Amino acid sequence: MKFIAKSGLFVAATLLMVACGAPSETVETTEAQEVAQATGQTLTLDPNATTISWAGYKPAGKHFGKIPATTGTLSVNGEEITGGSFTFDITGLKIEDLEEGSENYGKLWGHLQSPDFFDAENHPTATFEITGVEVFNAEDVITDKEEFLTEFTPASNSELTPEAPTHWISGNLTMRGTTKNIKFPAAVSIENGIVTAKAGFNIDRTAWGLSYGDEANAVDKAKDQFIYNTVSLQLDVKAN
Repeated sequence: MKFIAKSGLFVAATLLMVACGAPSETVETTEAQEVAQATGQTLTLDPNATTISWAGYKPAGKHFGKIPATTGTLSVNGEEITGGSFTFDITGLKIEDLEEGSENYGKLWGHLQSPDFFDAENHPTATFEITGVEVFNAEDVITDKEEFLTEFTPASNSELTPEAPTHWISGNLTMRGTTKNIKFPAAVSIENGIVTAKAGFNIDRTAWGLSYGDEANAVDKAKDQFIYNTVSLQLDVKAN
């Protein structure tokens, strides 16, 4: 399937005028970029067919779950994505490794919603606005961050990236009132007026002010008393 994109997703934000530098590293995080000028047909995000999975890690274990997408649009001009934006409900965050309604679930959910992490009372949503899309070339490289090794070392970018990525996607991701531009590889398809995109990548949560338990401040990592700064995101997006 032919798919040529000049600018345009996430998802996390997420389809780009590209962030600085050649697309040889993932995930680049830079200052916010100019949002792509949307042209052509406007497609609507299908929240029921869109999932945003997250995973956070610490030496003694990990937690994972989903964040619901609530609204979004994607602009397509022929076979080109030209823009789009998506909104995610932080207050609707789910934790899938704990039993919902349990004491531990409530404690962790409350902590994630608190100013230690998302500060959801003041910032109940996250957004992604497309700034550009580039073709993923055969010679492009998925690079992995060197992590402190424990039983629960975060998954690497190369492990999270979908098979046969087709494009590099860039966009402005806003969380907790902070906007950064991110770029990541994705497998994108457009057919019969339906666009689907799959992506998996890591971000450094501290770039958005989610600094509780920052591993960089861990005096003695051997005591395992820190939370990895790396958070894994996996996106499965559909718009029609």
